[in-house]
Amino acid sequence: QVQLVESGGGMVQAGGSLRLSCAPSGRTFSFYGMGWFRQAPGKEREFVAAISWSGASARYADSVKGRFTISRDNAENTVALQMNSLKPEDTAVYYCAARSLSSSRYSSEIPSGYPYWGQGTQVTVSS
Repeated sequence: QVQLVESGGGMVQAGGSLRLSCAPSGRTFSFYGMGWFRQAPGKEREFVAAISWSGASARYADSVKGRFTISRDNAENTVALQMNSLKPEDTAVYYCAARSLSSSRYSSEIPSGYPYWGQGTQVTVSS
């Protein structure tokens, strides 16, 4: 059984910062990598950032590059998304997701690459 629990969402003014955290539990030894996606009302779920399970490599969507940072705390076994210089268009439900070896054949930038998902946390950026 795998569980991913997100925390840290909330409301912030444009230009502000938020830090999301994801705590996985269960068969984490089978994880291949972690990612963050977001979904705004009426829009498809979109890729935000991904990191390898070791934390050695990361990639970002162009829309958040330079503003968001994904990181992994090996001691705490958590994954964080530091979001700075937030914009109203960053408003969405943010989801933490985990990749497995079997799903690694898919790109880390599409939902199909992640068989495990958290329940989501709301981020609202006001102008």
